[in-house]
Amino acid sequence: MNRYPLWKYLMIAATLVIGLLYSIPNFFHPDYAVQLVPKTAQILLDPAAMQQFDTVLKAQGLAATASENDGKLSVLRFSDDTTQGKAYKALKEAVGENYVVSLNLAATTPSWLRAINASPMTLGLDLRGGVHFLMEVDMKAAVDKQLNRYDDEFRDLMRSKNIKYQGIERQGDTLLVKFPDAPSRDAADQIMREEYSTALQFTPVVASTNIQVSIAQTELLTIQKSALQQNITTLRRRINTLGVAEPVIQQQGMNRIVVQLPGVQDTAEAKRALGATSTLEFRLVDMENDPTVAKQSGKVPASSQLYQSRDGRDVLLKRKVMLTGEFIVNAMSGRDNQNGQPIVSITLNSAGAKRFSKVTGENVKKDMAVVLISNVSETQEIDGKTVLKTNQVEEVISVATIQEQLSKNFQISGLDSPQEAHELAMGLRDGALAAPVYIVEERTVGPSMGQENIEKGFNSNFWGFVAVVAFMLVYYRMFGVISSLALAVNGLFLFALLSIIGATLTLPGLAGIALTLGMAIDANVLINERIREELRAGAPPQQAIFAGYDRAWGTILDSNLTTLIAGIALFMLGSGPIKGFAVVLCLGILTSMFSAVTVSRAMVNLMYGSKSRLEKIAI
Repeated sequence: MNRYPLWKYLMIAATLVIGLLYSIPNFFHPDYAVQLVPKTAQILLDPAAMQQFDTVLKAQGLAATASENDGKLSVLRFSDDTTQGKAYKALKEAVGENYVVSLNLAATTPSWLRAINASPMTLGLDLRGGVHFLMEVDMKAAVDKQLNRYDDEFRDLMRSKNIKYQGIERQGDTLLVKFPDAPSRDAADQIMREEYSTALQFTPVVASTNIQVSIAQTELLTIQKSALQQNITTLRRRINTLGVAEPVIQQQGMNRIVVQLPGVQDTAEAKRALGATSTLEFRLVDMENDPTVAKQSGKVPASSQLYQSRDGRDVLLKRKVMLTGEFIVNAMSGRDNQNGQPIVSITLNSAGAKRFSKVTGENVKKDMAVVLISNVSETQEIDGKTVLKTNQVEEVISVATIQEQLSKNFQISGLDSPQEAHELAMGLRDGALAAPVYIVEERTVGPSMGQENIEKGFNSNFWGFVAVVAFMLVYYRMFGVISSLALAVNGLFLFALLSIIGATLTLPGLAGIALTLGMAIDANVLINERIREELRAGAPPQQAIFAGYDRAWGTILDSNLTTLIAGIALFMLGSGPIKGFAVVLCLGILTSMFSAVTVSRAMVNLMYGSKSRLEKIAI
């Protein structure tokens, strides 16, 4: 009656072994470490560099307990967080110009566990320390950029089809295409509808020969989604280039991105790591109008825009953008061979090369400007509160005459320093932002606070476990022992699953573990009470055990399924910490159902199942 077949015992034993192997790495305390990554490919992590790091540390009376170097990334391990902090500061000051220096936690998992891909859970920012940014994507700018593309495409289409038109005018979020007569309008309307049947909506303007073009709602959503995903990809590339350990870059809502950089304590450095969210635009200089006159009179031509160069000169540029940073596939910083000034060598993709070749070929001997667009964040005191404000800065970094038709490769100059050239090249190389992003929230979690959160979270779960075990032992005696062992197994399975899937453990995740412990023991309480009821009704112990597990199963399944549905809803609709809580909750429900029912039943069967004349059980 109360016996499992051999295969079921073997299955439970196998899951216990696997759970033990994959949860063990979480009990090896990581080493405090400092991580160094070269800022450019020209800087090497060779033995000479490692010797330099060692010399810097010795000058401060510090020493690393161990070091690792794979040629791309160097990790120096230290005995405690105080030494780690001092080493970080010393290395930052000494080699920070050439290397990205960041705090890290280096795993101490034995090699035999790493061989089976057993690794500890990743700790979230609130448990590890680092910087957190909440960025908002400027969706209006993404739509504006797409409208500008349509503007250029319409002009090219009219020319290629020999259709006469008088101009294209921007009106809010629409384009007004003007034609001299109705036949030209009708011909263009037919062609444009064929080309953009699903993306755009075309509305003839009453009592005129013009067509108003607007973006369809489905296309607007596509543009916004694409801009968000491209920005996430771009930011991830930029951060990966710097070697920041285990960063988090994820979508939040419809227009926001969460960026978490563990181990980074300097927000200014973190912003530089994100490439200062800069983009480039190439525009023709308006050589027909005087920028000084335009500035003094306040009358800027409709087709132009007034800028200021870095040397303080006013520059009048055409509004039409010749090329943007999204066509750039490679960018390398360096120095000009003739004057030694910092430059960035640009390589375009095939589409960009074709476009740039066309526009430069049509404008030889005309001046072209390079506009650097950066989003700079600053804090301001408003009504006694610190408010983060992001300003978009557009400046002309260089103006040069197009001497010949340009194509795939060219250089830009006018940069202030090699550092700026490096940061700009890195930002362009790792991808241009599809739309500007603004930092709407930033915060720093210190490593000591992270450690304090870990200790508090561990202590709360540990003492909660002890209290539950004490209650179960007193109230249910031997079955309380079995329930407590099943609860421990549940924790083992939960840690193993979180480690296997590479989940990030956060403070809400620790709360989820505490909740899981309570829910797991609740199932055993139901089982034990059902067994007691059967015994009170006069059932023999063996039959009471069988009936207790059998009749409690339905209640356990129903209660856990309803909670699981709520957990799935939290995961699908929530973000950030809420998702972390939901992951732990859902996994905890699954492991608790297995441990509370199957594992505890196996222990009961082993203890009582072989006894044919069982007179009494301790419950």
